[in-house]
Amino acid sequence: MYYIIQEMVLSKPVHKTSVLIVTTLPSFIIPFMGSSITIALPSIGEEFSMNAVLLGWVATAYLLAVAMFLVPFGRIADIHGRKTIYLWGLFIFTCSSLLAALSTSPTQLILSRALQGFGGSMIAGTGVAILSSVFEPGERGKALGINVAATYSGLSLGPFLGGLLTQHLGWRSIFWLNVPLGAIMIGMVLWKLQGEWAEARGERFDYAGSVIYGFTLLAMIYGLSLLPANFGVWLILIGILGMIVFIKYEATLQSPVFNLSLFRDNKVFSFSNLAALINYSATFAVSFILSLYLQYTKGFPPEEAGMILVSQPIMQAIFSPFAGKLSDRIEPRIVASIGMGFTALGLFLLIFLEEQTSVVFVISTLVLLGFGFAFFSSPNTNAVMSSIDKRSYGVASATLATMRATGMMFSMGLVMVIFAVTMGRVQMTPEYYPLFLKSAVTAFRVFTLLCVGGIFASLARGKVRQDISSH
Repeated sequence: MYYIIQEMVLSKPVHKTSVLIVTTLPSFIIPFMGSSITIALPSIGEEFSMNAVLLGWVATAYLLAVAMFLVPFGRIADIHGRKTIYLWGLFIFTCSSLLAALSTSPTQLILSRALQGFGGSMIAGTGVAILSSVFEPGERGKALGINVAATYSGLSLGPFLGGLLTQHLGWRSIFWLNVPLGAIMIGMVLWKLQGEWAEARGERFDYAGSVIYGFTLLAMIYGLSLLPANFGVWLILIGILGMIVFIKYEATLQSPVFNLSLFRDNKVFSFSNLAALINYSATFAVSFILSLYLQYTKGFPPEEAGMILVSQPIMQAIFSPFAGKLSDRIEPRIVASIGMGFTALGLFLLIFLEEQTSVVFVISTLVLLGFGFAFFSSPNTNAVMSSIDKRSYGVASATLATMRATGMMFSMGLVMVIFAVTMGRVQMTPEYYPLFLKSAVTAFRVFTLLCVGGIFASLARGKVRQDISSH
């Protein structure tokens, strides 16, 4: 990855090269751990006797914490400095990895994952903002493409190395690996990342709005996981009411934590974020489902299952820099919408998944999905960051990351609801495999419909720039 970055930014000043390297390394490590854990879930479930719904919380706890704190930390970073928040995020992420590795119960593991999400929100909400502060619009797409490629490279190696580690050293080794890697990243930031970015310095931070926002998301996502129970329905209704209160309250403030005018007055920003929300809602749980499918239904060991799942993010890593660079010259909505179209096709094909489905079919579908993700993600990020001014980069970056995390949570939430309704809250044993497959196909049907709707949201955003040739 280092040599790719060096080649892409050789003509740039050293300052830009350093910023790109320092912000790209965590973009590799964090998704690497996330995709590693996905492949390790059956082993975790076996050790702690966890059912499929509770296993889903190992992934969801992290995403929920990220979504709750992304926007507040994006705003804090704009006011107090993005480098400072970024560094604290890396420190907390590393410490929580150590705690997860030492977990002795499902509760401790899930809480450690939530703490990881707290640190991850500081990283995700500031890394892209730092990049956007340094790289001008004409070269930003390329830089963001490299950053996204690092993310997908982490996703690529995660299933393979995660399967290898889980099979030979146990699932805890994935978390242990994060500790020295985290220490290296902290050292890199202190050594390489010079200067500070805080265009909103001196403005007030909205504490009340941040609390309302966090508890609203918590109520909605936790409620979703409890469906079809009545308490789950009530929590979702409380969350919706909280969101209405939050929107009305934020509209009265001069320095809100969530700048609603970015959505109200900026069509490109609002529809690009909506497209991201839909895309991740329709796609994130695919790896979770296929990991269980390959290991339970098909009987593959973790290492082989990981090698199959790696085909998707490899495509993302290969094509993301190209798609990002392309969006510097062609309107991002065109490139991103084409990507969403390929993703919808891949999800549609997964509807035909059966117990006897060939591995070649699964890999081909994953390749198609990876190609679609690559052509959607970096152009969509470029559209968001090119549609606002510098003083809002932290909030804009955090808002986009929130849409991503919320979409991921919604995706997992939908799957957990489908599992709970179709299978019940049972441990995965052979007699439940047919019901699991039925649940998986139902989820892919819902995801396909979502993704088709996302194509229209992507197309509706309009032009990022009126005069493409001027860039």
